[in-house]
Amino acid sequence: MGNADTKLHFRKAVIQLTTKTQPVEATDDAFWDQFWADTSTTVQDVFALVPAAEIRAVREESPSNLATLCYKAVERLVQGAESGCPSEKERQIILNCTRLLTRILPYIYEDADWRGFFWSTVPGAGRAGHLDEDGDDEEARPLAESLLLAIADLLFCPDFTVQSHKKGSSDSAEDIQIIDSCEYIWEAGVGFAQSPPLNYVHDLNRTELLKLLLTCFSEAMYLPPSSESKTLNPWVAFFCSTENRHALPLFTSLLNVVCAYDPVGYGFPYNHLLFYDHREQLVEQAVQILIITLEHETKSAASAALQALDASTSPAAVEEQESAGPDNLFVNYLSRIHREEDLNFILKGLARLLNNPLVQTYLPRSTKRIQFYQELLILFWKFCDFNKKFLFFVLKSSDVLDMLVPILFYLNDARADQSRVGLMHIGVFILLLLSGERNFGVRLNKPYTLRVPMDIPVFTGTHADLLIVIFHKIITSGHQRLQPLFDCLLTIIVNISPYLKSLSMVAANKMLHLLEAFSTPWFLFSSPQNHHLVFFLLEVFNNIIQYQFDGNCNLVYAIIRKRTVFHQLANLPSDTAAIQKALQKKKKSGISRTNSIETVSMEGSRPAVPAEPGTLKTSLEATPGIDKITEKSQVSQDGTMVAVPHSDSPQTPADSSAIAAASDTESNSERDSEVYHTESEAARSRLSSVSSSAAWSANTDWVLSWKAKLPLQTIMRLLQVLVPQVEKICIDKGLTDESEILKFLQHGTLVGLLPVPHPILIRKYQANAGTAMWFRTYMWGVIYLRNVDPPVWYDTDIRLFEIQRI
Repeated sequence: MGNADTKLHFRKAVIQLTTKTQPVEATDDAFWDQFWADTSTTVQDVFALVPAAEIRAVREESPSNLATLCYKAVERLVQGAESGCPSEKERQIILNCTRLLTRILPYIYEDADWRGFFWSTVPGAGRAGHLDEDGDDEEARPLAESLLLAIADLLFCPDFTVQSHKKGSSDSAEDIQIIDSCEYIWEAGVGFAQSPPLNYVHDLNRTELLKLLLTCFSEAMYLPPSSESKTLNPWVAFFCSTENRHALPLFTSLLNVVCAYDPVGYGFPYNHLLFYDHREQLVEQAVQILIITLEHETKSAASAALQALDASTSPAAVEEQESAGPDNLFVNYLSRIHREEDLNFILKGLARLLNNPLVQTYLPRSTKRIQFYQELLILFWKFCDFNKKFLFFVLKSSDVLDMLVPILFYLNDARADQSRVGLMHIGVFILLLLSGERNFGVRLNKPYTLRVPMDIPVFTGTHADLLIVIFHKIITSGHQRLQPLFDCLLTIIVNISPYLKSLSMVAANKMLHLLEAFSTPWFLFSSPQNHHLVFFLLEVFNNIIQYQFDGNCNLVYAIIRKRTVFHQLANLPSDTAAIQKALQKKKKSGISRTNSIETVSMEGSRPAVPAEPGTLKTSLEATPGIDKITEKSQVSQDGTMVAVPHSDSPQTPADSSAIAAASDTESNSERDSEVYHTESEAARSRLSSVSSSAAWSANTDWVLSWKAKLPLQTIMRLLQVLVPQVEKICIDKGLTDESEILKFLQHGTLVGLLPVPHPILIRKYQANAGTAMWFRTYMWGVIYLRNVDPPVWYDTDIRLFEIQRI
């Protein structure tokens, strides 16, 4: 009964607040205490008992009462942070205030007139607060700062959120203001050796405080998308600044809790059905806080650090910049992690969690499945972007494959699901970033022996084969909204191609099928950018023939078998009549999905399925074109990379260098932004890139301008030399079995017969304002959809993205 009574009292207090027309004085503690002092309402109760309509009504009709409620709740948190919540009653008050603020804050943000409220000062609150030692700092502190500092203090509050270090009951309570929170880090890992005993009450309290913190940061959701990279989130900027004395231990606690988490636990089947895992909730909130706080400043931390070391800067400025690093301390600390054991702990932790949904057992649903893999992918991305030592550590051993396989699994699984377009993009962006490094291509030669059930043909080969087979599946059987990713997918294959020692027959046939599909005249003539896809594929074949011919008899055999495709490309008609005739042949938008002989999929796999009708999804910003997010580097003789100057004009005159040929594989973002502008334009989602340029039409001059640059010389020379030899063997020996032909090709050589090898070109990922904006909308979209219990932002006026039903 007691709980029902407290709910009733709480509801009465809410009704009183909404019906009072006169302002209630801040000093009327009897009234305000009803909201937190005598109740023990759960967060779900608070959401049910404080309806959205009533919060909005108070905001419009009694604004001073809403302001006082927020001020009094923050004041209570500040008092709790100062006292250290020694009693159970005080801890309950802290939790009640936390839940109430989590409920109210989104409604403060959705009204532009209220957004500045938390950044206004409250009379009598000294800026230095309890940290003010001399007492002469009278400048008042904004409510937002008081709230954030109180949350930070409470996250290291003995017996509330951390284990007390008191030896016995006779010791006086630890003074929360002078404790060294670095001794209270939540979990062993980076920079901390002891693993404190698991305490589910502490985990629950941390989770509630982190949810409030995430709600504080969510003001970003109520501002329309802006490509202004200077617009930092003021809540994040303050929380991650030197003003927060707990920044380092908190960053470390969040990171260690995520990377040390093992969802399988004790490892006996169905354990997750017997026990409620409070740690999982904490890990979810922790990873969400991390991805939001690791915010891009105008440049990424890595480039800021490099700039600081630039000799051209004055010594004094260098010293200042070096000592400071990025202002955001979370980014600063992340960029400085360098010890091998720390890097290994992070990589192993992320790999363990990302591989969790792939774990196969003989008992159905016997192991726990985590749901926060999108947040983990964003976190991995930020690690690679902000800490180059981590990126090189990942690529130093075949551990990178422990990240690759789950990413490919998610890409393959989500390819038919329109609600998971964002997941497809983050997966592809990570692979694009990794593919810019030589080591990634080299690691892919490791044989693929795992048998993770995936809806792909069975093959025997390497991790490179797995990547190619899945990319082929995405291109040929993904949904229409993935077309802007085709450039990225093929760029990744181009980047790794010079290092692939031996493609399987399955992967070789998939590559040739893509060329066949992309080189049909109607597809080439349908859009001003489609021919770039053919240039990418030809570059892949040229790289493998020139640099890895010896082990790639399967690909050479596939090229010989499909030689007509290359001859047709070389003889592509360019007169007006032929162009019109080709365009009339077009039956449907999208690429040819036939002629690909699909073998049986892996045992135990389930096909990729579209989203269930009614599934919620959030809109995304357009992604910039491939030429905007990559820069070209040429691999020199000694293996070092040399940046290739960027040419403004995509149509450079044809010349013999590979750079000229490659310049034609650059896309401008016209196709991408046209097709993939915002997901709200549902009509456009049904259009292929083919219709993206209504005013444009193919003509003879345009076709000739790029046809002359098709890099076909190497392949044509290969065909000229090998086709007669293969035909002769077949006739002489009466061969019908391809294994004999493969054996001949395996021992053949083209030394001295091919053109001079072209330089290897790698397209490295390059961050820009467009991708930063895309990441911001994607991250907050994921967080919006994943926080449904309680539904913190549901039915509020979000401006950063649109929420749609499939």
